[in-house]
Amino acid sequence: MRLRTDTLIELALAEDAANGDITSESMVPADHVSTASILAGEDLRLCGLEVARLVFERVDSALVVELKSADGDLVHKGAVVLQAEGSTLSLLLAERTVLNFLQRLSGIATLSNSFANAAALAGTGVRVVDTRKTTPGWRALEKFAVRCGGCFSHRASLGEHVLIKENHIAAAGSLTMAVERARNYAPHCAKLEVETETLAEVQEAVAAGAEVILLDNMSASQISDAVALIDKAAIVEVSGGVNLESFAKYALPGVDVISVGALTHSAPAADFSMRLISDPVE
Repeated sequence: MRLRTDTLIELALAEDAANGDITSESMVPADHVSTASILAGEDLRLCGLEVARLVFERVDSALVVELKSADGDLVHKGAVVLQAEGSTLSLLLAERTVLNFLQRLSGIATLSNSFANAAALAGTGVRVVDTRKTTPGWRALEKFAVRCGGCFSHRASLGEHVLIKENHIAAAGSLTMAVERARNYAPHCAKLEVETETLAEVQEAVAAGAEVILLDNMSASQISDAVALIDKAAIVEVSGGVNLESFAKYALPGVDVISVGALTHSAPAADFSMRLISDPVE
């Protein structure tokens, strides 16, 4: 993850500051120093603090960065989560990139924490997991943010385990044939999961020996019927349109996993700001 994070930081800084910062450079001397504080603008679950430190250090290795919290912490509005001391120009150059990483990742962690709390309240032992619906290039960081919020990760790439969907079934000719071909090809340690949309498909997936059966966009009553059909022969995953308001009706006994794409594709940005303390420019 570190290599990809470094690459993202390089891209972000090149995008924002490749030509310098003409506003700051026009009014701040090169030898001017300040202390910058990053403050939470709301109660939130924190993520991205280590990335923020890397951004400051990439901009100027002479900056002294102190983390006041840790990724995964619950912090309250007004809390100082990071302080950095050194060149004012360097601090200002890094500001937007630092805040962009923090607001995106903490937003995901905060939403994930709400889903984790909903799962705990359901009391059925269900796990909430993310999906591959992530920002291109950001997947490792966004899935880390999900875990900081108390949820879990589904597969991170196409090569991690088998997930047979409707297009695979269409290409193979049938659900049973798709399972058979996947079993003959995949490594022995790879899970074999099948996405189903009807109870007939659930029955076929059980008969074919699927290890995980995904119930896609089914109603609560269909899910109950599917759980009875599966009868603990496979892990039961529910997906499709689950939000915080509807979560309880899907977190039924017998459902092991609920996958929520919104954790990464629809999390609102968390609120952060940076404030400088310094002597006025003479």
